[in-house]
Amino acid sequence: LDIMDEKNIPIRTYQVCNVLEPNQNNWLRTDWIPRSGAQRVYVEVKFTLRDCNSLPGVTGTCKETFNLYYHESNEVRESYIKESSFIKVDTVAADESFTQVDVGDRIMKLNTEVRDVKVTTRKGFYLAFQDVGACIALVSVRVFYKTCPLTIRNLATFPDTVTGADTSSLVEVRGSCVNQSEEREEPKMYCGADGEWLVPIGGCFCSPGYEEKGGACKACSAGFYKAKSSDAGCFKCPPHSHSVRDGATVCDCHSGFFRADSDPPSMACTQPPSAPQQLISVVNETSVVLEWAPPRRLGGRSDTSYNYPRMGSGSISSSQLCLPCGSDVLFSPGQTGLKTTRVVVSELRAHTHYTFIVHARNGVSQASGAGAAQSVSVSVTTNQAAPSPVSSILAIDVTRHSLSLSWQQPDRPNGVILEYEVKFYEKDQKERSYRIMRTFSRSVDVTGLNPLTVYVFHVRARTAAGYGEFSAPFEFSTNSDPFPLIGEGVNSAFLLLSVSGVGILLLISAAVFIISRRRSKYSKTKQDSEEEKHLNPGVKIYVDPFTYEDPDQAIHEFAKEIDVSSIHIEKVIGMVGEFGEVCSGRLRVQGKREIYVAIKSLKAGYSDKQRRDFLSEASIMGQFDHPNIIRLEGVVTRCKPLMIITEYMENGSLDAFLRKHDGQFTVIQLVGMLRGIASGMKYLSDMSYVHRDLAARNILVNSNLVCKVSDFGLSRVLEDDPEAAYTTRVRRKIPIRWTAPEAITYRKFTTASDVWSYGIVMWEVVSYGERPYWDMNNQDVIKAIEEGYRLPAPMDCPVVLHQLMLDCWERERAERPTFSQILNMLDKLIRNPGTLRRTGGDRPAGTMLESGMGSEVCVSVLPEVCVPEWSVCEWLQSIGLERYRDTLAAAGYTSLDSLLALTHQ
Repeated sequence: LDIMDEKNIPIRTYQVCNVLEPNQNNWLRTDWIPRSGAQRVYVEVKFTLRDCNSLPGVTGTCKETFNLYYHESNEVRESYIKESSFIKVDTVAADESFTQVDVGDRIMKLNTEVRDVKVTTRKGFYLAFQDVGACIALVSVRVFYKTCPLTIRNLATFPDTVTGADTSSLVEVRGSCVNQSEEREEPKMYCGADGEWLVPIGGCFCSPGYEEKGGACKACSAGFYKAKSSDAGCFKCPPHSHSVRDGATVCDCHSGFFRADSDPPSMACTQPPSAPQQLISVVNETSVVLEWAPPRRLGGRSDTSYNYPRMGSGSISSSQLCLPCGSDVLFSPGQTGLKTTRVVVSELRAHTHYTFIVHARNGVSQASGAGAAQSVSVSVTTNQAAPSPVSSILAIDVTRHSLSLSWQQPDRPNGVILEYEVKFYEKDQKERSYRIMRTFSRSVDVTGLNPLTVYVFHVRARTAAGYGEFSAPFEFSTNSDPFPLIGEGVNSAFLLLSVSGVGILLLISAAVFIISRRRSKYSKTKQDSEEEKHLNPGVKIYVDPFTYEDPDQAIHEFAKEIDVSSIHIEKVIGMVGEFGEVCSGRLRVQGKREIYVAIKSLKAGYSDKQRRDFLSEASIMGQFDHPNIIRLEGVVTRCKPLMIITEYMENGSLDAFLRKHDGQFTVIQLVGMLRGIASGMKYLSDMSYVHRDLAARNILVNSNLVCKVSDFGLSRVLEDDPEAAYTTRVRRKIPIRWTAPEAITYRKFTTASDVWSYGIVMWEVVSYGERPYWDMNNQDVIKAIEEGYRLPAPMDCPVVLHQLMLDCWERERAERPTFSQILNMLDKLIRNPGTLRRTGGDRPAGTMLESGMGSEVCVSVLPEVCVPEWSVCEWLQSIGLERYRDTLAAAGYTSLDSLLALTHQ
């Protein structure tokens, strides 16, 4: 029927109003509707409905609703569909109904209802409307589905996307980068059920040479560039460069300007430097000092360096061209890539012409192809010089009382050799008494020597320039006295008895000597070490700052004052007992690069005694200069707070560092740490300094795992008060677990007591920071040590390391090794890592260990006190008395120890 809508526009409707008849079942079906990829469609229905109360006489048969159905189908034209095949969507009721109709105008108010239907199994569907007794007019039916529209977000294009089947579903859509762009992170968004884009993720960058404008990537204009896609936009070309086309990724350098491979595109183009200026040379015999001023023009760069090639050398008397110099010429600090404007050239030939060229280079020198224009040269002539040392000495004839020696001419005679000087002495005399011989030839006969004695020989040469240095020591031994000649008529039985007696005496003497040497261990070498120290007057000796009446005099003598404005404190990293706190920060001294430092400060309200104790540690550290001793950078004393500035150790104290990295290092790495500590302690002992508080907590570790001895605040002078035996000057308890027995009982602190403490540090390192003696109290520790108890080997500890610990813990301090001997031992272990493979769990600790190559390595620090665990037969062979093997075996002498029971009879 044709009626008028709300806007008075005629429309076509489907109407039904069979309200007087009961059991109505009227159907209206649409044509086939294609799905077109939609998964959920929406049905908008506009209709009018008559109020049943306005119709007289229809009680019980009139309805005010109708039903909506759908049926999915692949058939475009289905002539008949059973009612049971339809699926009900909903029962639709009107929001408003009318009661009467103006028949002339036929204007009715419309109801609008929308329902959604999930259609996912067929190509299309049918809709159906069922009337069960209502007075209704169906005005319009609109069927539609929703999509998320085409959009561009974060330089990625997202296409038209149909929404999901469920009202709560999100369809993930991957975007594609717009033209001239590349992915920053995979661009994604989600299409919501209402057709809105949600949750943008990732996006794209405009490619190099392009920048974002209005959601698209536009090329950089001439004179601009963009090097990386991540850059915010196009930049103006840096100085001395240009771009002539749109879309430039880098600006080309102007003529005469260059860019190094490592220079970023944002850096200005630069030039190579000009030649160095004012090159001067100073000749000192066979050494030359070269100095010059930097180039006048550095080319706009700060990476200027210098190379020192040698053009060559030629003899003064020769007219030939220069020849290339040999590789034995030494440059200090180096020959290439140096930043200094001074170099010392040594090991040159005497009385020889040399030409040196100094090149100035920077990062663009190679790119520019500049060569001679950046260099300056100088020619010098070396002076006469003493000859180099003799490299080797040979003994060509040895008797009881004489030696015939010969040697080769020095590698660099530096002139005509006028004579040689031979110095020699008995090895046991250690140069306290020596003799000198001179000869014009390269050989000499030395007479008047003692039999069976080791002599040490040094040889040096003399030219017109004077004597050269003595050669390294060479040792040779004279022969022993032979047996007396035996004349005719001597009884053969007596002869056999005499020879046997002499052999037995030699055997007993050798056995007693070797075994006694094994037991004496370190005592002799300890004494020798002390003698060597007293015979070396050039060794720097530590000065106790407490001997100064004025502590400021000591601090200014041994430490450098630092301007507080050059210190930048960053954070607190610890406390220093009663003194104050420790901070980390940066130190920038004029003319030097900025470095990280540790800063100890003295808290306010300190007493004079606290100030003296605080500054004494800096006065002590300032005297030391060694790679394994914490380095003092300086002090601040002219303003408050007082500060001590030291190098910064990134990994903190050794004990905490090891506990943090338990089991993460190889044995060689642990031995390397111990070697560094021993090297630092040897340096301190050579300076006659006793540390007194050597422990892993007082060893600091830097980022390269270099260990450095620190904490020099413990008192070095004990009071007469007996109670002071356990207390330091700053009233801090002596660390019983790390201290030698004589230091605890008699307050006898020496380098030997530091060696005891080093043994405890070894145990801490190998056990990864375990507490020595575990939970024993101090009194129990003292008692256990007095009774002979020593710490057992930590888990997986090599036998050689535990044996070295036990050597450090000898009761008699004279029996302990020196730090020099410890250092030599650790160097041997590092060079022969196979010796570290055997642990205490493999076999009992003995004197000898088998290495990975099958050879034997001595556990003791002193090689001469180590004796292999040979059989009696092997030992007899080694001393040339193997003919007594059967006789001794028959008498029951089967071990070296059993030979001690032999008598002269």
